[in-house]
Amino acid sequence: MSNSQTGKVVDWALFKRVISLARPFRTTFIFATILAIFIALISPLNPFLIQKTVDDYILNANGEGLMMMVSLLVIVLLVQAFANYNFVYTTNWLGQSVIKNLRKQVFDHILHFRLRFFDNTPIGTATTRAISDVEVINNIFSQGLITIIADLLKLFAIIAFMFYADWKLTLVCLIPFPLILYSTYIFKEKVKGSFQRVRNEVARLNAFLQEHITGMSIVQIFSAEEKEMNKFKEINNSQRKAHMQSILYYSVFFPILEIISAGALGLLVWFGSNLVINHQTSLGTLIAFILYLNMLFRPLRMLADRFNTLQMGLVASERVFKILDRKEIIHNEGKALADEIKGKINFDNVHFAYNEVDMVLKGVSFELRAGETLAIVGATGAGKSSIINILNRFYDIQQGYIKIDGKDIRDYDLYSLRSNIGLVLQDVFLFSGSIKDNITLRNPHISMEEVIEASKIVGAHEFIEKLPQQYDYNVMERGATLSLGQRQLISFVRTLVFDPKILILDEATSSIDTETEQIVQQAVEKLVTNRTSIMIAHRLSTIQHADKIMVLDKGRIIELGTHAELLAKNGHYKQLYDTQFMKEETV
Repeated sequence: MSNSQTGKVVDWALFKRVISLARPFRTTFIFATILAIFIALISPLNPFLIQKTVDDYILNANGEGLMMMVSLLVIVLLVQAFANYNFVYTTNWLGQSVIKNLRKQVFDHILHFRLRFFDNTPIGTATTRAISDVEVINNIFSQGLITIIADLLKLFAIIAFMFYADWKLTLVCLIPFPLILYSTYIFKEKVKGSFQRVRNEVARLNAFLQEHITGMSIVQIFSAEEKEMNKFKEINNSQRKAHMQSILYYSVFFPILEIISAGALGLLVWFGSNLVINHQTSLGTLIAFILYLNMLFRPLRMLADRFNTLQMGLVASERVFKILDRKEIIHNEGKALADEIKGKINFDNVHFAYNEVDMVLKGVSFELRAGETLAIVGATGAGKSSIINILNRFYDIQQGYIKIDGKDIRDYDLYSLRSNIGLVLQDVFLFSGSIKDNITLRNPHISMEEVIEASKIVGAHEFIEKLPQQYDYNVMERGATLSLGQRQLISFVRTLVFDPKILILDEATSSIDTETEQIVQQAVEKLVTNRTSIMIAHRLSTIQHADKIMVLDKGRIIELGTHAELLAKNGHYKQLYDTQFMKEETV
């Protein structure tokens, strides 16, 4: 099978899948198709009625009949206008309804992706798929498929009326058709390729902007504005070139069609005039054919563009379906609920790799009893954060077992498991919106009283009360209007109101000042009470009272014990402790 054939098969399969998106709106789809057929059948009536008006009433000076025909023409025009209004509105309503459902489906699918997808996919690319590409699919229904059907039916109807009126003039009008069809095919193929390049460049541009606007502070700190601007100019210029290439094809194609149309009209007038002079056809028929010819070329000019619109939508839909077809999800096959867990954690010979090959954790085994606190220390890349990721099942392990209360975590319902594990990260993410919404995450079961009580326990209530709208204060995107310490305290409140059985703190105090650290440390002490807790920290002063301290090195546990036990061993932990406190004394 050739590549081209393969491509056609794939296109048809893709086309069927796109059409299936309209299944929930089949009544509207059928109504729009009926309208397309009706418009196609009624469109040639105008030239036909004008032919009758000229031949039967104007040339015969029949004033009464002329008024009747004019009235009939007005009625036909009004019916056409009403039908066209309904057709345009219905097809656009259908397109918007389809993409509304599709965009919900895409976002819902992305919500359930495992983190590996986001590790490997630029945010701007995912955004393009969910917004821009989905929007293009709207054109398949509003300007593509049904409109193409309407235009084709209109062509057949017009040609049928033309053959009925005069077959000789019809054949004359159809002489340039092979040239038109060939030009249309070339135009369609060229624009298809240019559109694919445009979509690729749009995705690059979105990814670049998303990344650099998010990291603007880094760009400005290192005075990299000029370099990044040059890179943006390069991407922007590539996108402009891709667009200009498609514009070039349009600017060539439409004048060619105009020239062919003018030639066809000249040929019709020359040949038709001879027929009228020789009384082989009527003047009304010649006038009607001039109108038929204009009506014939109008949909022909648009058909090429319609086919490209359809092709653009199919290319965009292929990109969207690739997102929907990705199996980047954590399989949720567990049935057990984690609501009543005590919090006992067992890691048994756990091996884990992000890329399935290079192991980040190598045979990690430990046990943490319910209510105990485990602190994890080690160099960057030792595997500390990986333990958090696999305990939450953001990633699945390759070998070994992780158990909570003696049950494999894969046996728990994924959402029940995660709802009972509280996670406070070093880099706190706050959404644009009120402090209350960021604490409750819009959970209707969490009352304002619970939010205030949790804020008082953590020590955040005091600074929130001083803000202009207090708990309704808008923190803006990523919490830009709050300090690091304030964002951290809000994340503690958020964790507390959800009341998890297991608490994980990932270097929660490493990016804040000493004064705020004292407040946060007090919040930590309250949070870990009666909860199984895992703490990752660089500051060893914050973990000395942990029940167990684990030292990781290159994915392996090299030391495990209490603070006093590890100091007594005079090993790796002792070296870290001495080095850190020596630095603090020097400072």
